[in-house]
Amino acid sequence: MKVLNYTTSYFAVILLILISIWAGIFYYAMLDEIYDSIDDGLDNQKGLIIQKVGTDSTILRKSSFEEGDYAIIETSSHLARNVHDVYVDTMMYMQNEEDFEPVRLLRTTFHYNDKYYQMQIITSMVEEDDLIAELFYALLWLYIGLVASILILNNFLLKRIWRPFYHLLKQLKNFRLENPSDLKIKKTRIDEFKLLNETVQKLLQTNIVSYNSQKHFIENAAHELQTPLAISINKLEALAEISKLSDEELKLLASALDNLERLTGLNKSLLLLSRIENRQFIIEEEVNFNNLVKKIADDFSDQLTYRGIVLNIDEQDSSTIKMNPDLGIILITNLIKNAIVHNHPNGLINVIIKKTSVSIENTGGEEALDEQNLFTRFSKKEQSENSTGLGLAIVKAIIELYSFNVSYFYSTRHTFTVYFK
Repeated sequence: MKVLNYTTSYFAVILLILISIWAGIFYYAMLDEIYDSIDDGLDNQKGLIIQKVGTDSTILRKSSFEEGDYAIIETSSHLARNVHDVYVDTMMYMQNEEDFEPVRLLRTTFHYNDKYYQMQIITSMVEEDDLIAELFYALLWLYIGLVASILILNNFLLKRIWRPFYHLLKQLKNFRLENPSDLKIKKTRIDEFKLLNETVQKLLQTNIVSYNSQKHFIENAAHELQTPLAISINKLEALAEISKLSDEELKLLASALDNLERLTGLNKSLLLLSRIENRQFIIEEEVNFNNLVKKIADDFSDQLTYRGIVLNIDEQDSSTIKMNPDLGIILITNLIKNAIVHNHPNGLINVIIKKTSVSIENTGGEEALDEQNLFTRFSKKEQSENSTGLGLAIVKAIIELYSFNVSYFYSTRHTFTVYFK
């Protein structure tokens, strides 16, 4: 959800709560004002009627509401002294409405010619259900109008205000450390956006410098290590050829050569892993995994024959994915090599190719591998002199680079499946 829609939803909820509270307060305040106005009118009408009695005594004989809005009956002095002005709500049948309608009634007493009279005066009331309905619809339209105004404000004014922010987000989305380019910042008069633009530019410059420094360090370190390793291996091989060494000395020499070869492979794997994580494989093209699997299987044919392992390729569909071709080769090579190394003699490897996935299953150990540490660096179930413990870590790095997925499953066979986007 975009920030503008997010804030709009909050505004809509807050407005609904505030308007509901305000409606209740306004309703009771308005009702109180209506009652006060009606009571004032009844009190004024009482004074006019009492004043009219002095000039027209026939009024005193009007004992029902049939001919007007007041009724007068004679009462005792005792009752008259105990009755004060009383305002009540009641219902009265209205002929024109042919129904009972709410009225406001004033009950009072007065003294005239040594007699006491009780008088009742009525006036029409506003029906509360009608008042509530009218208030509800008025507030509903007010609420709709306010929300519509906020939406219009967001889509025109606030969207324009936030334009530099979204422009910066778009620039950052397309930014790549391996191929940096200058950010095109929109000018703005808003201080917060100015500060954000400046901060992001400084942060990116720092990251670019750090990235380039790390890249050069890895390349230089790998090159500096590779050269003395190669020289050492060559000299030890030459020593083994020209010197007459005892069997014990030859074993020591062979062990030293094996360790140096392993160190060379480890150095190459770590360099490759760093290059993948630093996104230094920029070139991408369509890679056909059907042809790729066949080529890699052919490269491992001698090793497969030597160990008596049968490799089957099940092409259920054609799979073509856009990625760096070298990384595609490394991905499948490491998975097939892992299936060979951890297989038993005369074992079986099945490669199943689908349109959006490649599965490699092999017969190996009779226990499932530790899925939590399976793709971590230097994770090995058994110590192997030929393994650096980085093969599956490199697979995981390639998977994450292209936002693919990889899963492991064991049920009589170990199965690794790569799911493409």
